[in-house]
Amino acid sequence: MFRADIQNVHLFRVIMLCFALFPEAGCGSADAGSCHEVKIAYMMRQIGPVQLVPERPGTGEPLRVCVHAGPSCCTSKMEDSYMAAVRSEMQHKMRSYSFELKYLIDGHGKAFQETFESLVSFTSNLTCSLFDSAYSALASDCRLPVFQLFSDIRRHLSGDANSSLNNAVRRFYNDLFPLVYRRLLNPGIGRPSATSHLSFLSNHDECLRMTQQDVSPFGPHPRLLVGSLSRALGPGRALSRLLRLAGEVVNSTEKLTLSRECGRGLVKMQYCSHCRGLTLLRPCTGLCHNVMKGCLVGVSELGAPWGRLVVLLQRLAATLATSSNHNSMELALLAVRNHVNDAILHAQLHGPRITATAILYFSLKLQLGKRKDMKYFVLNFAFLRCRSFPLKGAKGDKSRSLKKLSREFEISIQRYRWFLSELPEMLCESEMEVEQHTCWSGEDVVESYAGHVVGSTLKAQKENPETSIRHTDPALKEVKQRLARLTFVCCNGSQNGTEKYFYTLEGCFLREHVGLFLYFALSFSCWMIQTGIRKWISPIIA
Repeated sequence: MFRADIQNVHLFRVIMLCFALFPEAGCGSADAGSCHEVKIAYMMRQIGPVQLVPERPGTGEPLRVCVHAGPSCCTSKMEDSYMAAVRSEMQHKMRSYSFELKYLIDGHGKAFQETFESLVSFTSNLTCSLFDSAYSALASDCRLPVFQLFSDIRRHLSGDANSSLNNAVRRFYNDLFPLVYRRLLNPGIGRPSATSHLSFLSNHDECLRMTQQDVSPFGPHPRLLVGSLSRALGPGRALSRLLRLAGEVVNSTEKLTLSRECGRGLVKMQYCSHCRGLTLLRPCTGLCHNVMKGCLVGVSELGAPWGRLVVLLQRLAATLATSSNHNSMELALLAVRNHVNDAILHAQLHGPRITATAILYFSLKLQLGKRKDMKYFVLNFAFLRCRSFPLKGAKGDKSRSLKKLSREFEISIQRYRWFLSELPEMLCESEMEVEQHTCWSGEDVVESYAGHVVGSTLKAQKENPETSIRHTDPALKEVKQRLARLTFVCCNGSQNGTEKYFYTLEGCFLREHVGLFLYFALSFSCWMIQTGIRKWISPIIA
């Protein structure tokens, strides 16, 4: 590996410098009566002030980690410097090994958001052009509702937990209804003389917004728009949320807080051999595995949920890369213009009926006054369905950037499925690059490590002979819980909150908990309007 090669080059320089400056020493052990090799290694690794290293090995020093019966080139202050050095080196190694993964996640996260932003901006302008070309009477006032709708869609795609497509579409059509009612269905209503019969309403437009879902002037088209966007934008939204979480997981591993026991194990593995003058001796593979597994037990505990997260990211990227025309994000966003146009055409087709229904609703509101149960009133009419014209994908579809980006990410991320689980072994690989017949066991020079190599789980650390780790980092525990929770939510397609409305076969919104008597009474009144029997309600309207 490239990192290991760099380390080997540094070690080779240390050897050459050792022979050049101290040819009589020969890089031997501390028992030879000199600590020159230790001082060189201490200086080359920039562990601390070189003055801390004694000229000759001594005895009687109160060492806490590198305890040795014979003479030693280490002091207690050197142990403190070694402790700080291993923490810094460990963090550097963690950042080095996770750099490519972090770059992959951050880079593709930004690329996906830029692609989503481009699609949303284009379709927002396309929808605005509908009003400029076909409904000029609404053009100036509809720009703000259209902008708000696509801003909500943008937030939804970014993974905002508080965003809701149902609320966004409902708010858009609530804002659109007063404009359609006054400008298209009743163009003369804006004149003061023509609005005298509605003078009892303090805010006409606000009342129209409140009644949009009950009057249902746009038929099934709001529901169809929500369904189309939910299907097509769901994978993009989930991908944004999971990419953000993946970045947080990688950042948390880089900021891992090493326990004191871990620091002692690292010093024992990497630097206690220096106290004996053995600066070039590598630690045994088994020793390294045990120490790294103890230090990174919190990271290893993230291995299983991280693997599930990577699988989810692969599936979502594959969905975006291979989505059919029915679930294509690009086509669904482009079709917003058609859904809005069909909704307005539906309102124009049923204009008289919508106007009569709205007048009845206003009259009932006036009669009921400030009754608190007004929010449960519903007007449910079996409006005729207006034929919709679904947008079909063109054969020469040029919107391939999202598919290409998704395919690239799917291929790249699969290599990191076992990254966190295998990280302890990967960190030990660079220590074991050079083949040697002997190694450092943490206490002496041996031919092979005699200790038992434990697993990576927290439970397995109870039998770890090198470190006594009993708890994991609280920050990593929190990340693990969030990781498990969000992957579960995305796997099951759940959404936060409960829906206040459900859809009937006629495409109208019905509120929950509506009394049957009130429902049939209002339906009967509306039937009278539909059949032209206006005289039954004329006293109420008057």
